[in-house]
Amino acid sequence: MPTQPSPAALFAPVFALAAWTFCILLLIAFRRLQAGFNGTVSPREYALGESARVTAPVSLPNRNYMNLLELPLLFYVAMLLAHVTATATPLLVGLAWTYVALRVVHSLIHVTYNHVLHRFLAFATSNFVLLGIWALLARAILLP
Repeated sequence: MPTQPSPAALFAPVFALAAWTFCILLLIAFRRLQAGFNGTVSPREYALGESARVTAPVSLPNRNYMNLLELPLLFYVAMLLAHVTATATPLLVGLAWTYVALRVVHSLIHVTYNHVLHRFLAFATSNFVLLGIWALLARAILLP
């Protein structure tokens, strides 16, 4: 049986993804302030969220931030589940880091050149990795 990774090893990718999410949150503020100061977007365009008049470079970080709060929830739950059930393995930790790396790549594509196919490939691959994490956990917990 593989050695159980330390909590630090298991939760390092969790903290990394949370930190990345906060970086995107800061990018939202930066791009909104920049657009406000240079006059491309009026602050009133955010009164009820983002109006259609908010330009893509300003709105993309916000959409990416929402992405980082949606499916990654299953990642956070999986890591907690692996810890609580003591079913984490080095393979699971490796997959966790792979998931985080793919989410960062997805974000970078999304908020920079935003090529849809590239973004989709990073997103889809990250989802398959997340599915693999859940499959490993299900096997370890349900079929010990």
